[in-house]
Amino acid sequence: MPRAVRLHEYGGPEVLKTEEVPQPVPAAGQVLVRVKAAGINPGEASIRKGVFKDTWPSSFPSGQGSDFAGVIEAVGEGVESTQPGAEVIGFTHERASQADFVVVPQEQVTPKPANVPWEVAGALFVAGTTAYAAVNAVDVKQGDIVAVSGASGGVGTIAVQLARLRGARVLGIASPERSEWLTAHGVEPVPYGDGLRERLQAAGPVDAFIDTYGQGYVQLAVELGVSPQRINTIIDFGAVKQYGVKSEGNAAADRADVLAELAALIADGQLEVPVARVYPLDQVQEAYRDLEDRHTLGKIVLVPGGA
Repeated sequence: MPRAVRLHEYGGPEVLKTEEVPQPVPAAGQVLVRVKAAGINPGEASIRKGVFKDTWPSSFPSGQGSDFAGVIEAVGEGVESTQPGAEVIGFTHERASQADFVVVPQEQVTPKPANVPWEVAGALFVAGTTAYAAVNAVDVKQGDIVAVSGASGGVGTIAVQLARLRGARVLGIASPERSEWLTAHGVEPVPYGDGLRERLQAAGPVDAFIDTYGQGYVQLAVELGVSPQRINTIIDFGAVKQYGVKSEGNAAADRADVLAELAALIADGQLEVPVARVYPLDQVQEAYRDLEDRHTLGKIVLVPGGA
């Protein structure tokens, strides 16, 4: 039988199980995808812990995951946009992608370019659309100086590159060990820690700030004189209320056309989505422990066995 990640209660990574589930069947307008790769994301860990249970409650047993890439296995009645055998990148809003199979509406998949690796395609949706929305939110323009916290994380690595593609000078806040990767992608590395404010001031007046990490970076941006309308955080919602900054993320860009645009940039060699590690589906607990250490460069990906 097909398998899927399931959780029956809130808690740490230990509540994640890989269980046998009934074979999904596509209804009218839906497609059934055999998953080749599925990304994992910090937001999923927060939901699993119950951090957002008042906003996004879970009904147990719950599935998990939004990102995926795979091959169309079957299509429901009325589907004309794709056919079995097609390779696609997609997303689900049903917490269901970390599985052997996933069913989604046909408008939630887009063709996967042949030269985009499965692991990259499967990790693209949440991080890619979040970075896309954040860069749009702060209105990055040619010649801007843009600072990005968490610049070596899943969202940060994409955001710094998208800002560079718009012609900005990008300051990537990360650990010193990530300097080589940042420099290779046209980003000026700025080590976090004591003296960060002075280092950013020395680099020049910061025009826009994208916070992917939290822990005081919004306050720092305000202290640097960045307009609240050009500060976006994807994680510090308390600071959004306190300072009136923006908080646009995945929900502002969760469309197949955005996914297609990002995939085309990867296929053309203009965007890299670094994959830190790949785990088989039955090692989902280990994958999330790795993710929650918050020290990886780029994305962590699950690969269903035999896919």
